[in-house]
Amino acid sequence: MTKFVFLFLAGTSLLCAQGNHAYWQQQVDYTMEVSMDVKTFRYQGTQKLVYTNNSPDTLGRVFYHMYFNAFQPGSEMDLRLQAVEDPDGRMTENGSSRIAALQPDEIGYLRATSLTRDGLPVSHELEGTVLVVDLAKPLLPGDKTTFEMVFEGQVPLQIRRSGRNSSEGVALSMSQWYPKMAEYDFEGWHADPYIAREFHGVWGDFDVKLTLDKDYVVGGTGYLQNPEEIGHGYQAPGTKVKAPKGKTLTWHFKAPRVHDFMWAADPEYVHDTLRMDNGPVLHFFYKNKPELRENWKNLQPKTAEAMAFFSRNIGPYPYEQYSVVQGGDGGMEYAMSTLITGERSFESLVGVMVHELAHSWFQQVLATNELKHEWMDEGFTSFISSLCMNAIMDQQRENPFEGSYRGYYALAQSGREQPLSTHADRYSFNRGYGISAYSKGEVFLSQLGYVIGQDKLMETIRRYYNDFKFRHPTPNDIIRTAEKVSGLQLGWYLTDWTQTTNTIDYAVSAVESDGGRTRVTLERKGLMPMPIDLLVVLKDESSKVYHLPLRMMRGAKENPYPGMAWEIRTDWPWAQPVYTLELDVPKEQVQAVLIDPSGLMADVDGENNLWQSE
Repeated sequence: MTKFVFLFLAGTSLLCAQGNHAYWQQQVDYTMEVSMDVKTFRYQGTQKLVYTNNSPDTLGRVFYHMYFNAFQPGSEMDLRLQAVEDPDGRMTENGSSRIAALQPDEIGYLRATSLTRDGLPVSHELEGTVLVVDLAKPLLPGDKTTFEMVFEGQVPLQIRRSGRNSSEGVALSMSQWYPKMAEYDFEGWHADPYIAREFHGVWGDFDVKLTLDKDYVVGGTGYLQNPEEIGHGYQAPGTKVKAPKGKTLTWHFKAPRVHDFMWAADPEYVHDTLRMDNGPVLHFFYKNKPELRENWKNLQPKTAEAMAFFSRNIGPYPYEQYSVVQGGDGGMEYAMSTLITGERSFESLVGVMVHELAHSWFQQVLATNELKHEWMDEGFTSFISSLCMNAIMDQQRENPFEGSYRGYYALAQSGREQPLSTHADRYSFNRGYGISAYSKGEVFLSQLGYVIGQDKLMETIRRYYNDFKFRHPTPNDIIRTAEKVSGLQLGWYLTDWTQTTNTIDYAVSAVESDGGRTRVTLERKGLMPMPIDLLVVLKDESSKVYHLPLRMMRGAKENPYPGMAWEIRTDWPWAQPVYTLELDVPKEQVQAVLIDPSGLMADVDGENNLWQSE
């Protein structure tokens, strides 16, 4: 049989975005000053938030996310942790919720001690992880308003992405730490409670000052504005660093056009930098432990390779720096940065870096609503990460997505699969969420390459990025982009793969003599339709792929198998369960008939895809 060839197109000129005059998105601009007590893990801050209502709607309320309140006994995160059949092992001990056992000085909290709007006090009420703010004067379309808040918080002992004193000894992993304005879009407000899943944020500019113990090194989102006051490897060579006058330092960061802000800090961080040719400056922050040094040094050129790979195959990275920071409880992406655990094998360290870096495109620039379309975030990231790892780690895998196909098959055959349109918090069990978001989401793209061709798929990804960067694309946007690139109708693919649990199952049901010819009978046994590539191998070792287009696609892809004969036959209507293919050779000359030689069609029963002569 033939091996499938993956095409990686780099350097293709990006296409101009199609104007969508009905599109709008809100704007937030944050100015924050925060003081952290590194002994008590409590902090106080002020926030000035300029909110621009670019929507056509009049707003009578706004909502803030107050994420740290999830880390308290009795919170919705705690209740979900206790109720789900397979709770996250990082948040349980002996089967019990760690959050439920947190003491007052160990919980997380985030509270507004005062809030004004345009200088006047505003009514607000804290409901778990959401602050509800009623506006006495509605905010009209096109208007701006300024909210000023004084807030206080405590960093939770329990690490879930954020927290203090991680298992690897990192003091502060500060994500989801500040009062964050909820997103309002064409679907309304997205003021979801925090139950340890996903996020959706508003685009804006951040100006953040962080004051904490002078021995701590800080890394994360944003460009440092005062390196001559900070030192710690940020200043240019030869720059004289001003000695701090007291026990603290104030770090001043600015981050333009982002929808989140993360930082981490530890007194034992090593800070390395790598300046890429024709690329951003890469920053690395990791604990000063001898056993980590070799892996983290070797990680740095691999990060540059991955950055170059993604910039070629998706689109240019839009910021001037990126930071890889040891912290958190696994790997989690943020604007211009990531938190990853660092005590790993080298391949695992590269793998988590690659995945989180890929999120800089699929989530930090293409900012889908992760709560509703988590498969677009995690699945697309997994797809491009698999290709990247195969390239930069020289894995030489014929099908880099094979693991995701196995995961999807296991879930589909379990009888417990839920549609990809399921809200991220509504999956009945955590493993079902993981396989759906990561594996089935990855297969969405790899299988789309089977449907339209790998070259068209990679062109689709680049055009999708170019057309929708710094926006909030939806599932319809990716499939419409694929239609524009391929010229094929693909709404059926989006519907069946993401809104149902219909499965693909095609079979070679018979290969029979028909006079001096051969009649091949194919059967559609599953509910989800697909175009079919059928490989026929003769006993003289010659072969040909017969392509049976799906009628509702209104067209056919080009030959994706270099060097192999390709013939397009009559299209197959979905409602027709059986298809007969006539071959102009006697059956005695046929050696094998195989559905989908690429292995990229997610057929749940591969056993009936192959017929071989006796």
